[in-house]
Amino acid sequence: MAEAASFPGPYAGSRYLPIADHGLIGDLRTVALVGTNGTIDWYCCPSFDAPSVFAALLDAERGGSFTLGATVPAKTKQFYFPDTNVLITRFFTEDGVGEVQDFMPVGGTPEEAERHRLIRRVLCVRGTMPFRVRVAPRFEYGAVSHRVHRFPNGALFESGDRSLALHSTVRLDHDDTDVWADFKLSEGESTVFALDQFAGEGTLRGCPHAEAESQFAATVAYWRGWLRQSRYRGRWREMVHRSALTLKLLTYAPTGAIVAAATTSLPEQVGGERNWDYRYVWMRDAGFCVYAMLRLGFSSEAEAFMRFVSTCIRPGDARASGPLQIMYGIDGRTDLSESVLPHLEGHLGSAPVRIGNAAADQLQLDIYGALVDSIYLYDKWAQPISSDQWNDVCALVEWVCDHWDQPDEGVWETRGSRKKFLYSRLMCWVAIERAIRLANHRGLPADSVKWTRCRDIIYRRIMEHGWSERRQAFVQYEGSEVLDAAVLMMPLSKFIAPTDPKWLSTLEALTEDLVSDSLVYRYDPKASPDGLRGDEGTFSICSFWYVEALTRAGRIDEAQLAFEKMLTYANHLGLYAEEIGRTGEQQGNFPQAFTHLSLISAAVNLDQALG
Repeated sequence: MAEAASFPGPYAGSRYLPIADHGLIGDLRTVALVGTNGTIDWYCCPSFDAPSVFAALLDAERGGSFTLGATVPAKTKQFYFPDTNVLITRFFTEDGVGEVQDFMPVGGTPEEAERHRLIRRVLCVRGTMPFRVRVAPRFEYGAVSHRVHRFPNGALFESGDRSLALHSTVRLDHDDTDVWADFKLSEGESTVFALDQFAGEGTLRGCPHAEAESQFAATVAYWRGWLRQSRYRGRWREMVHRSALTLKLLTYAPTGAIVAAATTSLPEQVGGERNWDYRYVWMRDAGFCVYAMLRLGFSSEAEAFMRFVSTCIRPGDARASGPLQIMYGIDGRTDLSESVLPHLEGHLGSAPVRIGNAAADQLQLDIYGALVDSIYLYDKWAQPISSDQWNDVCALVEWVCDHWDQPDEGVWETRGSRKKFLYSRLMCWVAIERAIRLANHRGLPADSVKWTRCRDIIYRRIMEHGWSERRQAFVQYEGSEVLDAAVLMMPLSKFIAPTDPKWLSTLEALTEDLVSDSLVYRYDPKASPDGLRGDEGTFSICSFWYVEALTRAGRIDEAQLAFEKMLTYANHLGLYAEEIGRTGEQQGNFPQAFTHLSLISAAVNLDQALG
């Protein structure tokens, strides 16, 4: 059990909790963020990318929240019930100790799943404690009104075709928009609040104490049963398993999609414009996630994602981006039109708040390598791919062979001009190389002559045009002398030997220019303008890539120290956002799948190197 870290700066005296001061719960369809003060300030229903019901994380006044906590001064701590995604927030006061158990039941019948039940069970474990609850939903990102109807054991919130039913074991008061209650518990007493999506048919369902207890036990059993599949027995088991549990929470069970993060528009820089919606499926991120899950032994998640991918690949598509888009909706939709919500002020006033993501229309050639690599590993570690899946791989590789040599927006989704990024070419090489391996291993039909020739051309192009004699390093794009942490993937993808003199020289240059106390910046936006104003923090996936690159280069002591330092930047629950600021604060959308999957990979490889 740990306390949240507190940081100076913009959060002092703020109405906003720091991004890191949150835990995550979910039901494999959507998630909620629970603050260390007991407030749910982010929740979308019924899915990850649905409009928010609670969004005080993005606007303390208009966003809506579900507050629940002690009414007297209290010290709080948060932890996960061991080996689960059940979150416990504890309140310590002069007269007693209380706790809130937050969870969303998983599984059950389809009807149960569609309720998206969110249970908050309050207990007094020592002495006595006064509590206050206030449920203040704001539908459609706080843009539309709603009505409240109170019934004997709760309330119904109605807004258009969306209704939420709140069951309570204490009496509630209400006005036109919110409900609330003050109550006091003595040692051994408890109360229950349960929020359900209500379809408008049948009677409102309650959640008495016995049912809450039963669903708590069932939810604990589900998560522990799932985690028992893990094969990881290494040194950092707690952090690796927390990362796995987090990645599982970011999975959309109905389709097998894996979202990049649980939130939208959390700023990469307070007051800046680098605020994006990450509640979608990036082919790159999800492909890497499959790798991480397979390393731990979770093959069913990989299989579900492979089914999702099969619905997205369109071999005959005439789009400039080829058979794949860089990202999709959790249901596979391709239209992710970006818009701004001007009525929300943004986290700490960091506007704009965006929904949708215009980067979906970008050309990012690296996605083909990430996806084909994940398919190759699935065939190797899980089960052989089907003939239809092989046909899809062939379509992807044929397109890559014909289109790899063009400028694109690159892995970091720059909104400046297109360039011939080294990382994009590297991952095109990966796509072709892994397909050749798969064809040779399985004896599958392939245009081996064409594929091999193209693979070799890309290799020589990178070695000749991606290398800077002056910098003695591989660089961000052809003709530049700008360094980019994405090239850390060169030895990780087996493109270059991790002890090759050119790579070791590159690693030294990256360490000098982009590394700060084990933390790694993606690139220098001043040296390589990305079309956006402002600065950003260090990028956590790059920091874990750096650990892995050091490991493979044989610099084990440095790698272990860098890894241990990175663990100190996790929040009190072991969760990471996308970036880390100058004073150690979490920045960007939270929690970030990219960061957690790279932690798993770095831990597994470092463990093996340490023996």
